[in-house]
Amino acid sequence: MQFILNLHLFNKHIYSYLAICLSIVANVLTQNDFEAKGIYAKKEHSLVKPYQGTGMTIPNWDFFGSTMVTTSFIRITPDLQSRQGGLWNKSPYSFRNWETQIHFKVSGHGKDLYGDGMAFWYTRDPLKPGPVFGNADPFVGLSVFLDTYANQNGIHSHGHPYISAMVNNGSNHYDHDRDGTHSELAGCESKFRGVDEDTFIAIRYENDILTVSTNIDGNNEWKECFSVKGVRLPTGYHFGVTAATGDLSDNHDIVSIKTYELEVPSVMNPLEDRSQIIPSASIFASPRDHTPDPPPPMSGFKLFLIILCAIIGVIVCVVVGIMVFQKNQENSRKRFY
Repeated sequence: MQFILNLHLFNKHIYSYLAICLSIVANVLTQNDFEAKGIYAKKEHSLVKPYQGTGMTIPNWDFFGSTMVTTSFIRITPDLQSRQGGLWNKSPYSFRNWETQIHFKVSGHGKDLYGDGMAFWYTRDPLKPGPVFGNADPFVGLSVFLDTYANQNGIHSHGHPYISAMVNNGSNHYDHDRDGTHSELAGCESKFRGVDEDTFIAIRYENDILTVSTNIDGNNEWKECFSVKGVRLPTGYHFGVTAATGDLSDNHDIVSIKTYELEVPSVMNPLEDRSQIIPSASIFASPRDHTPDPPPPMSGFKLFLIILCAIIGVIVCVVVGIMVFQKNQENSRKRFY
């Protein structure tokens, strides 16, 4: 009996040690490159569990719309139609070079049809709900769109889900019907929706270079989506994340947001007051005329109906003509007699 008790205690200790080891391994696997180097996220510009402060508030963050805070994640929109919500950092960001890493998840019941998507923002005017994935249009600043539904099926079409970036000085509109392809800086296809692995996106702004990378394969490795030079962004703007659904829907969840200051020498006009500049990009595309989609090709059945109606119309015209001709002939004979 004593032997069995000792064996039970031994197993209990073994399980405790295994749990500790697994916790350490998990922490190492989720630790990013910054934390491994002893560089930690700016607390006032980051969002990690536990989220809530006193009452229904989140320290340093505002939220609106359909946003719901849970113990495990923050749901920006539920998998329901016509919802929009968002999270906005209360404090403007004053550093010139930065990187924001977002742990997110997009999922839902839809197998083939789902939408609309979510967006990361670095903008002048926070907390302005609107039609661009839950934010105002036009906007001033930077946005990175995670678009899950293809509205554009014409010349500028691309696969979805799709990640793209746009820099706006407040004078251009996001063309939702064309998935923003007329004004994007760059983009890439990314299968981040509905995966079992944790999904991350990193937005890095360093010396006027904007780089967007993803980590969605469960291998803890970052893959570059795109990198664009000549992007000029002011300091003093606000970080935010918004999402929206329309006729189609999805869950759009945020697990964490971590923002890091990049301590690198500023090689692009280091003495320039960046708080006063206007957002711009060297490859910024001017808005083009919105041309309607070409009409869809006529189906065989529709063409058959049109031809059949035309034939019937010709036959009716011929019959009516014959009847009118015969009537005129009878009237002529009556007058003769």
